[in-house]
Amino acid sequence: MSVLLRGVAPLGGPAVDVLLEGGVIAEIGASLAAPADAEVIDAAGLVLLPGFVDLHTHLREPGREDAETIATGSAAAALGGFTAVHAMANTDPIADTAEMVEQVYRLGQLAGLVDVRPVGAVSRGLAGERLAEIGNMARSAAAVRVFSDDGHCVHDALLMRRALEYLKPFDAVLAQHAQDPRLAGEGSCAHEGEVSGRLGLPGWPAVAEESIVARDVMLTEHTGSRLHVCHVSTAGSVEVIRWAKARGIAVSAEVTPHHLLLTCDLLAGYDPIYKVNPPLRPAEDVAALQAGLADGTIDAVATDHAPHAAHDKDHAFGDAAFGMLGLQTAIGVVAETMVATGLLDWAGVADRMSVRPAAIGRVGGHGRPIEVGEPANLTLVDPAGSYLVDVDTLASRSRNTPFAGRTFPAAVVATFLRGRPTVLDAALVEVVPA
Repeated sequence: MSVLLRGVAPLGGPAVDVLLEGGVIAEIGASLAAPADAEVIDAAGLVLLPGFVDLHTHLREPGREDAETIATGSAAAALGGFTAVHAMANTDPIADTAEMVEQVYRLGQLAGLVDVRPVGAVSRGLAGERLAEIGNMARSAAAVRVFSDDGHCVHDALLMRRALEYLKPFDAVLAQHAQDPRLAGEGSCAHEGEVSGRLGLPGWPAVAEESIVARDVMLTEHTGSRLHVCHVSTAGSVEVIRWAKARGIAVSAEVTPHHLLLTCDLLAGYDPIYKVNPPLRPAEDVAALQAGLADGTIDAVATDHAPHAAHDKDHAFGDAAFGMLGLQTAIGVVAETMVATGLLDWAGVADRMSVRPAAIGRVGGHGRPIEVGEPANLTLVDPAGSYLVDVDTLASRSRNTPFAGRTFPAAVVATFLRGRPTVLDAALVEVVPA
């Protein structure tokens, strides 16, 4: 099919017409003639961006389809402006074999709303003892290029070294959940500080993250491999990553939308909706994360979309599951914290939410320039619009968002996967079964 976007602003620049045809950007110019079969969209005032790429998504299938499926998670992603997501390995069974990652890959293709790229486990069973089938997963039909034990830290230094060495020939990246299990301590669920002390919650010190980041960048330099630091949450981690990049070490990093906006003060009411891993941090850490994302020390925004069934989340704070939804609210949080504040323009948003994530995950055809001949994996955003978070209309099977009832600036109007609209007028083009 053909789609003609009238008067759209690529990356927030001058308005032009953009024709999508045959899965690619076919033409860019002023007052383009619409093909006879083209769907013409009045895009005046809208910003055209490369489709967002999420390096960190939990789709729960197989094993926890009560919380999310690949189909419903893909729908949430498309509505959030994403055209590719990386599905984390901590499913049940765990994605630590070629057969498992290929199953996730095929289910993503069947859903057809975004490109689902499976993440392979680093260790068998996420146990941190023996390497998983890294070579088989990398050579499988899923062509895995991101490996992670997310939810668990690869805490054994020798295993981490061997994993980095083994990944290198595949041009793959190890995405580390940086959390020293001894320093964090069993039962830790809140940032260690005044708030956790006052509330009587087991504290989780910043150094539990920072010490692992420091160790891993040195191991990455030693092996000449590639490291990606998941959900950076402290100012100290930002400084370690900044130092490593200045040294030329191949390290990249992500920050979640919730760590860009929310602080540990919100735990005062013991609401488990705010229980995340790593924990929410003080305002000074949030400011450092925003600054790190703005100056490029932090490469990407990654949602850590973590759907949970109500019976896993609705508990006393210490007993509740970690995590919150993120796919449909990501661009709103970024618009509020980074664009409205002047820390990023729309070209910067494209870089941090599409270009760099696609490069880190080796996702071909995504994060590409908005130029003739490039794949039409694109997102149309209304910068003057708004998005009201209504939990009853979320595409996810879960409802664990801290933003219920909140209105964010900017809104996704349309999403295109290889030129085919998956979202139009802020609604799914294809209905996905719940």
